[in-house]
Amino acid sequence: MELEDFNPMAAAAAMWTRDELTSENLSWLRELPHGPVSLPELPEVQLVHGSPNDEDEYVVSLGDALAPLIALNVPLTFFGHTHLQGGFFANGSAADGFRPEYKTVGQPESVPLQLKDSSRYLINPGSVGQPRDGDWRAAFALYDTEAQIIHFHRTPYNLKSAQDRIFNAKLPPRLATRLAAGR
Repeated sequence: MELEDFNPMAAAAAMWTRDELTSENLSWLRELPHGPVSLPELPEVQLVHGSPNDEDEYVVSLGDALAPLIALNVPLTFFGHTHLQGGFFANGSAADGFRPEYKTVGQPESVPLQLKDSSRYLINPGSVGQPRDGDWRAAFALYDTEAQIIHFHRTPYNLKSAQDRIFNAKLPPRLATRLAAGR
């Protein structure tokens, strides 16, 4: 993508990242597959960045998720791009979205989601950096393939150290301050 398509903060971060990457880093990134990516050992799972329809599509609402959910030919798709932990599901004539509900603010925590055989899912594991859901903790998910459970996790990290590294890199200060708000 051209930098003109980015907001100014994202463009500054992209330029900084470009300057920091080694030629080996760039080669590795260029070799990554474009989604949807299938996993031979898990034929019921696929990975995408934005949505199964478009790597740059934002899936934020149930309205955004309906077309991909209807078109899915696998029961479970992991996606990202929005930095919003949670997901969407459809089974028969019903569809809905969900976000894990955590009980603490600064502690490690996990919320399970039991998958149902009759449903299709779009699951966003969240973001370890720059979350957008108001929770500053690192967000990720683990998939228990045998029990068919997604375990959503939040874990604290050294926020001040991360902010200091952003300031020291002379990146836009908002990239550092927004970490504390998770926005």
